[in-house]
Amino acid sequence: MPLLYQSTRNKSNQVTASQAILQGLATDGGLYVPVKFPKVDLDFDQLKNATYQEIATLVLSAFFDDFSHEEIDKAVKSAYGKKFDTAEIAPVKQVGDHFVLELFHGETIAFKDMALSILPFLTTLSAKKNAVDNEIVILTATSGDTGKAAMAGFADVPQTKIIVFYPKNGVSKIQERQMLTQTGENVHVVGIDGNFDEAQTAVKTMFNDEKLRQKMLANGKQFSSANSMNIGRLIPQVAYYIYAYAQLVKSGNITAGEKIDFSVPTGNFGNILAAHYARKIGLPIKQLICASNKNNVLTDFFNTGTYNKKRNFYVTSSPSMDILISSNLERLIFELTDEDDKMTSKFLTELSKTGEYKITEKMQEKLANFSADWASEAVISDEIATTFVEEHYVLDPHTAVASAVYRRLKPAEKTVVVSTASPYKFPKVVLESLTEPSKNLTDFEAVEALEKISKTPLPKAVSDLFNAEIRHNTVIATAEMQHEVESYLKLK
Repeated sequence: MPLLYQSTRNKSNQVTASQAILQGLATDGGLYVPVKFPKVDLDFDQLKNATYQEIATLVLSAFFDDFSHEEIDKAVKSAYGKKFDTAEIAPVKQVGDHFVLELFHGETIAFKDMALSILPFLTTLSAKKNAVDNEIVILTATSGDTGKAAMAGFADVPQTKIIVFYPKNGVSKIQERQMLTQTGENVHVVGIDGNFDEAQTAVKTMFNDEKLRQKMLANGKQFSSANSMNIGRLIPQVAYYIYAYAQLVKSGNITAGEKIDFSVPTGNFGNILAAHYARKIGLPIKQLICASNKNNVLTDFFNTGTYNKKRNFYVTSSPSMDILISSNLERLIFELTDEDDKMTSKFLTELSKTGEYKITEKMQEKLANFSADWASEAVISDEIATTFVEEHYVLDPHTAVASAVYRRLKPAEKTVVVSTASPYKFPKVVLESLTEPSKNLTDFEAVEALEKISKTPLPKAVSDLFNAEIRHNTVIATAEMQHEVESYLKLK
């Protein structure tokens, strides 16, 4: 019997891994989670010598067991190869008194590459496995990185289209240019006049619109998601936490079985949830540090038990974390309620209707192995500067959030700071943290200046942008998103 996935809002809604990947979001509006977690043999005396591909195959084969080992192995080898600029895929480096897990060596220089390189293979495999002939329409909202990584992964993949919505004034110029220059006949990217939360809410609404779903089916199409709401996006991220631990065992920095901490820059809660899932299958993690920027709704949740989105929304130097509705937290809430789908639905309904909910004291007690804090814009800038001066290591602003929060909390265990993007993705922010403010520089002038100062090699993903053609220029009101989808797909 294969491992099944259940909806957080209706436990009787159970599907196989391939069905969950195809759907993206459960039809009842919930998120799919494993009915039970698989047993995985995490023998680090063996895994310390394993390649990233071998660990990814181990993890995905355990969670997605309705795929054959050969199917997973082929997908992994196809995904984690020449598109990454290092054979290690996700190297771990010592920076001062802690370690940094670099997740930005893929073709879009952000951690989303780690999962979105393999999701297209899993999606097309899932379609074949379930005899689905419909065109799969990847519909997603992005706070900056998911969009480009998803488009790069799905570009010209047969039987698919991908539509990405992003906040027009809520991403870096490099992030925006990466999206607007994306090639592929099946790719459509659209700027909106709202923020990420508004884009994501509209996307969820379209997923849950039964009338639209039937209209899509009548036209031979069906939606799927590239956000970490899709279990096929989330589970591949589990692998790099296990790989990081294995590398620390190999280097002699820890002994097998020793507990460590991870400090994770967190917005939509998918990346840190993947670490929590790694812990649930046996990875020796003591504390997961949830690091937020000025949009610190998660910090308040972990410290008070109240999730309250009724607050100012800030556009910050770490835009991929500019989120007030952390969708993946629903999976953790479901777990904290002892898998009570009705109670989970109640909390999420309260959030939708009143803008907040408060978990019980019993639920809050289960959060003891999470810590949370946040970093202001000034602290982020100082952290970039201090780390460069002291360690000659360049942080992007998201990684700087996790690094600054780690320093503030000072955990006793050895700690890995999760680095989610290359500094070249946010060159003006980084440059102005290292030098005097230079507001008149373009992002591309800032890239050149940052390369000279940092002597950090410029990734091809950025150098290629200098002369890349702008292929997408659509900007709409948030209220027009569904009309844009129907128009692009030529739904009748």
